[in-house]
Amino acid sequence: MCRNITTLRGLEPPATSEEVEAAARQYVRKVTGVQKLSDATRDAFEAAVAAVAAATERVLDELPERRTPPPTLPPLRRAEVQERIARRMAEREEHERLHELGLAHEHADDGSVVTT
Repeated sequence: MCRNITTLRGLEPPATSEEVEAAARQYVRKVTGVQKLSDATRDAFEAAVAAVAAATERVLDELPERRTPPPTLPPLRRAEVQERIARRMAEREEHERLHELGLAHEHADDGSVVTT
């Protein structure tokens, strides 16, 4: 159904709760069409993510061990994804620092921060 959701069963080490939540978030995004949360969608979206993640954890626990590992590595285990996450976190921290210091800055369309 969704090419972005990778197989979590059979990973070594086993899938983390972060990986399960990421897969649940992708699934809920796909079936709802919600890409950006708003006040009108946030509660229902987050409740759905929690429910799908719980169901995923349960099914992974109940299924027998997989004989072969999944053919693809989940995104959170890929170096390029980890680098992108680290870059976004650094940008977010810098943005929050600018707010805390009361420094003038602008928000670009792509979500990046432009200092003035």
